[in-house]
Amino acid sequence: MSAHKDLNKLTAAGVLISLGIIYGDIGTSPLYVFKAIIGNRIITKELIYGGLSCVFWTLTLQTTLKYVIITLKADNKGEGGIFSLYSLVKRKAKWLVIPAIIGGCALLADGIITPPITVSSAIEGLEILYPGLQTIPIVIGIITGLFIIQQFGTSLVGKAFGPIMFIWFSMMGVLGLSYLIKSPDIIEAINPYYAYNLLANYPAALAILGAVFLCTTGAEALYSDLGHCGRSNIRISWIYVKSCLVLNYLGQGVYLMSLQNELLDNRNPFYRMMPDWFLIFGIATATVAAVIASQALISGSFTLISEAVRLNIWPKVKINYPTDQKGQLYVPSMNWLLWLGCIVVVLYFKRSEHMEAAYGLSITIAMLMTTILLSTYLSKKKYPIYLIVLFLAVYISIEGVFFIGNLAKFFHGGWFTVLLGGILFSVMWAWYSARKIKNKFLKFVEIEQYYDIIKELSEDESVPKYASQLVYLTSANFPSEIESKIIYSILQKKPKRADVYWLVHVDVVDEPYRCEYKVEHLVEGKLIRIDFKLGFRIEQKISTLFRKVVEDLVKNNEVDITSHYKSLNKHKIVGDFRFVVLEKTLSRANNLSFWDKLIMGYYFNLKKVSLSEEKGFGLDLSFVTLEKVPLMVTQTEKIDITRIN
Repeated sequence: MSAHKDLNKLTAAGVLISLGIIYGDIGTSPLYVFKAIIGNRIITKELIYGGLSCVFWTLTLQTTLKYVIITLKADNKGEGGIFSLYSLVKRKAKWLVIPAIIGGCALLADGIITPPITVSSAIEGLEILYPGLQTIPIVIGIITGLFIIQQFGTSLVGKAFGPIMFIWFSMMGVLGLSYLIKSPDIIEAINPYYAYNLLANYPAALAILGAVFLCTTGAEALYSDLGHCGRSNIRISWIYVKSCLVLNYLGQGVYLMSLQNELLDNRNPFYRMMPDWFLIFGIATATVAAVIASQALISGSFTLISEAVRLNIWPKVKINYPTDQKGQLYVPSMNWLLWLGCIVVVLYFKRSEHMEAAYGLSITIAMLMTTILLSTYLSKKKYPIYLIVLFLAVYISIEGVFFIGNLAKFFHGGWFTVLLGGILFSVMWAWYSARKIKNKFLKFVEIEQYYDIIKELSEDESVPKYASQLVYLTSANFPSEIESKIIYSILQKKPKRADVYWLVHVDVVDEPYRCEYKVEHLVEGKLIRIDFKLGFRIEQKISTLFRKVVEDLVKNNEVDITSHYKSLNKHKIVGDFRFVVLEKTLSRANNLSFWDKLIMGYYFNLKKVSLSEEKGFGLDLSFVTLEKVPLMVTQTEKIDITRIN
């Protein structure tokens, strides 16, 4: 944790790391924003000045004010992101899980669109030097290579990201400045009147607004990566990033003014600004920046999934930790799902200008969900009600207009991200709802009434010993309670004699990196309960954590785990441990409603392709017994039957 605190200090290294980690997406926007704003329209001063004004005020109100100044205050012990924000406010209202899930799904859908559009936009610059070049195989090759290296960890490559992105932003700033010097009057375009004039009077203004929104698509990453960089480093680095972005957009505006009354005709103003001798270096730098932007989205998706798993809103999946670097993780299933999605996008849309239609809609939804959760957070922090209402009114209006503007793209490709987000939402909602349904049928009993019988069973030599140390995972929040299914498993479903019975409970807490435990001796030397308090970013290696706790208890002489078998006891051999995992199944005879049956059916199908409970909790499979128990026991039907003599 000390290293974690140091990370949040303002340092030159921290600012440089921020440049490399956070700004890939928003930093590569100049590659396609103005190309999307102009589209197939005739280039006019009204369009250029209006577009520039919209871009400047979007970066100011949306990225700077909402995210850099306001949202970064909502840190969860130094961590950010939509699920961290949800963890801070979930106790305020149960329905807040809905915006959290929708926002998470929208960000995951964005992770599938960002790599294709950024890499395609960069590589298509080669067409200026090599007309007729087939860019699709190059784009697929770069994206595939990027996903292959994920399994090895990106810490070594990541160290170079900061300096490379510094070169990228500096290059954009210098390019823009070189044009701005030629025509400084373009600065007049910052006047908000031009934005108003464009949106009020220009035909198809909403479609233009959908293109303008692309300039702020990476704003969520500023908040998601709060834990990696720290608030101060993000705020200081954003000053430089925004300056370079605005300079580049103004430079593109100057270049476009020279093309008034013409069509853009697929020319990318970002590359056309460059001198011929510089073009190949510019394309190479843009490609590397696009790869870094893609890497940031992929890493962000892995973090989102790992948090969702621990918050019980995503099926348990295998999570690897390829390096010792904090926050560095790899989710194989998500990696290849993202790769497949990216390849489908490239093959279906083919060119970056077609992908622009699919891009933006999902991020608008994510931003709206963040606004809802953030307003709840401000309320929790006792901010004046008028400020909260003002915040909601301003940002629901801004993002609502952007959402309507992006809806115009729905039939041109926006449907793709909505479909993708919808599928992801169905998975998260089914997993979350199934847990609620299961909890409805979970029956608890007072454990105290079973103390004597458990002690007697432990000492009853007429019952074959099942294990020296028998461990059950329990979901009972209170030490006084136990699931009736566990009692049934110990006493009736083949009585299980053991020297010591252990109950292990895992409580996922709101603090991201909390790792604590509490021990209660319910029956001295016979029945022990361990409660783990684990943060939603802590890996749940229960087998390892349990072993460490037992070692501490043995060291403190609180428990004796030496085998009770005479031949082993005299040699002080440690007894065997066995975990029993109870897996709930849905019997055909159940009285669930049609909707609940549908959810549970979906849930059990998801379970087939997800990690099992024992693997999900990191248990040593050679010491695990799996017992299937019915989710619910229905009352016996009244049957009329006659005996014949």
